[in-house]
Amino acid sequence: MAGGKKAGLGLFRNAGPLLGLMILSIVLTLLSDRFLTVDNLLNVARQVSINAIISVGMTLIILTGGIDLSVGSILAFSGSITAGLLAGGQAILPAILAGVAAGAILGLINGLLVARAGIPPFIATLGTMTAARGFTLVYTDGRPITGMEEAFRFLGGGYLASIPVPVVIMAAIFLAAYIMLTQTRFGRYIYAIGGNEEAARLSGINTKKILLAVYTLGGVLAGFSGIIMASRLNSAQPTAGTGFELDAIAAVVLGGTSTAGGVGTVGGTLIGAMIIGVLDNGLNLLNVSSFYQQVAKGAVILLAVYVDKKRKGG
Repeated sequence: MAGGKKAGLGLFRNAGPLLGLMILSIVLTLLSDRFLTVDNLLNVARQVSINAIISVGMTLIILTGGIDLSVGSILAFSGSITAGLLAGGQAILPAILAGVAAGAILGLINGLLVARAGIPPFIATLGTMTAARGFTLVYTDGRPITGMEEAFRFLGGGYLASIPVPVVIMAAIFLAAYIMLTQTRFGRYIYAIGGNEEAARLSGINTKKILLAVYTLGGVLAGFSGIIMASRLNSAQPTAGTGFELDAIAAVVLGGTSTAGGVGTVGGTLIGAMIIGVLDNGLNLLNVSSFYQQVAKGAVILLAVYVDKKRKGG
């Protein structure tokens, strides 16, 4: 009986998010004839790609039992660094690498605060969130950065075989993350730390090293998302990414990853990100006020956390 119940819960964890996405899509298709069109679906995929890429890093962090509130600020800082260099005449590749490096450094700082200094992830990343936003405002002087060369726009606005480039990048990142989590020792260590960090340490896993790597990867992916956003908008906004950490956490939790760590998949996170994106798009098509959209999104997040709590209780 217990084994059957456990198997049923596991099936629900995997199938539940996908079923929710299907039901939401069916409802929106019935309510709006503009939803199920090729152009709109490609637009949804492009919009989802930013949050989805951030959510990959957030998945790795939450799997270890942590959290990262700084990803939105890292996105803004990395995008501003790249845009500033491009506006100053720097070549595209070095500018992109500099932006990614900025994200990696901020992610590494998060890892050092959590793994070495022993500061709780919520507090550590709250501090870096505020600091990174301040760095962005100082660097940009509070003004958008524009004047980037046309070729840079391909990263966020171009197409490959009729598929938006950000969607192709998103798919590649999710595939790499899936292989890493399921086929490598590093991925097994992430799950082990989330399951029981002390037991993982006693079994010989260098937990501090793994945490440093995970938070650094989170910073890299957030930074790269900021660069894609700057490319798509052809400008870097100092306020970009505000609230993105909440969307990323929502996508991870909606996708079935446990907030306690140790349980979850990047496939589920992709579905969770799609749910957030489809919900936003559908409410826009239905001309729902942005104020009510925030209420709806909050309700979905609370529902996901409640379901996660019931699963752990079961």
